[in-house]
Amino acid sequence: MRRASPYSYAALERLLQEHFRSPRRVFQLHALLLTSGVLLSDPQCPAAAFPYNCLTHAHLHCPASSSPDPPPAPLRLFAAMLARGARPNRHSFPTLLKSASASGSAAAAGALHAQCLRRGLAADRFVACSLISAYGRTGHPALDARKVFDEMEGSPDLAACNALLDALCLAGDLDAAGAFFEGMAARDAVSWTTLVSGLSRGGHHRCALEVFRGFLLDSMGRRLVEATLVSVLSACANLDGAEGLTVGMAVHAYIVRHEVELTAFLGTALVDMYGKHGRIGCCVSAFGIVRRTEVCTWNALLSALANHGKEAEALVEFDRMRAQGLLPDQITFLAVLMACARAGLVEVGLYWFEAMVVVYKVTPLMVHYGCVVDLLGHAGRFVEAIRVIERMPFAADASVWGALLGACKLHGNVDLAVEIGQKLMSLVPQHSGRFVIIRNIYLEDGNWHAGARMGEVMEEAGIKKKVGQSSVVLHDIAVP
Repeated sequence: MRRASPYSYAALERLLQEHFRSPRRVFQLHALLLTSGVLLSDPQCPAAAFPYNCLTHAHLHCPASSSPDPPPAPLRLFAAMLARGARPNRHSFPTLLKSASASGSAAAAGALHAQCLRRGLAADRFVACSLISAYGRTGHPALDARKVFDEMEGSPDLAACNALLDALCLAGDLDAAGAFFEGMAARDAVSWTTLVSGLSRGGHHRCALEVFRGFLLDSMGRRLVEATLVSVLSACANLDGAEGLTVGMAVHAYIVRHEVELTAFLGTALVDMYGKHGRIGCCVSAFGIVRRTEVCTWNALLSALANHGKEAEALVEFDRMRAQGLLPDQITFLAVLMACARAGLVEVGLYWFEAMVVVYKVTPLMVHYGCVVDLLGHAGRFVEAIRVIERMPFAADASVWGALLGACKLHGNVDLAVEIGQKLMSLVPQHSGRFVIIRNIYLEDGNWHAGARMGEVMEEAGIKKKVGQSSVVLHDIAVP
């Protein structure tokens, strides 16, 4: 069979790159390579891996190939490549490892690492960096990524250091991540952003802002990249009190002053930050200047409106979102159901819950069922609420039963409250709030003996009611 020339391979690579975003064209080119025999050329040829590498890279960027079940197209191509006898090279594995990361397949990452070791490529800088990243993003212990890092040839470069820092953050080993960051010989915007994002994701939002302030001092006038702005806005959104809002507004001012384009990614973070702090006017204004809104941007707006007494506005915006041709997802429907529950729109909420499953084929989670139970319970429709719980495809957790317990207290349904209380005590035996609610239901019903007995049960079990606390913020210092 005639061997393909380097020029034809270069043309193939350019052609595939031009059609990355067109799944149909990528599959057509794939079929052409199969039928023309290019993929069946001499497997011993040093260039035999090239067409496979080009196709793997194209399928990685092809939207139709991103589904993790069945195995992604790049991994299926690799299996075909091995079956043919073509030898993968150092350019094969980075794309394959990215595919394993995208699918979240820890098994695939481990199998690819074994292939790298077998072929003597694991210590290659390019391959090792991809291995570190794949281990971090597929749920492997941080020690696996660290082992690859330590076995790299020569001194690891900045890209490898950033990959390990990201792996440590993703594994939740923030102490190790902080120590590694401090010991890095060089840092760039990716390094700082990775640590800020990792700390925020781990719930250390104030520490994330401190690191961000260190980054500002270190960068001294350099423009902040979008990923950094998104990470710090996420930390601001989840930090209670004035500090989070103050820093978030400063970031917004930076975006305006430097004319940073509000993409869907950055715009969603800004809308979410204002929404979490209850600044609905700013939230709506920020939404209005996002260049191109995506579903995630609408979700941030709908959640903010539903959570801050703007239920009717949330439903109006939901209609506007659908009118633009965007398909709602699980987060969208959660915001819609919350709006219906808080506004007491029972029939509207039930309609959208059914449409979510039947029309939009969105699988309900526990929180969706909890909203429906809360919706029915607050309307006093306990029989229907119990029926929803019984028909759930999984056992109801404490949040669902807790929603129904709150409705029982609202309507004085003592008998059902006691029954639910028994379930909750077995699910969350140390949760003082459930015991207090049941005790108060007894007392409000005039059953003083049962109420006093509930207090004795709490004392015998060593359960103490949590003491309420409040604080004010003076000059960025929380004062109890």
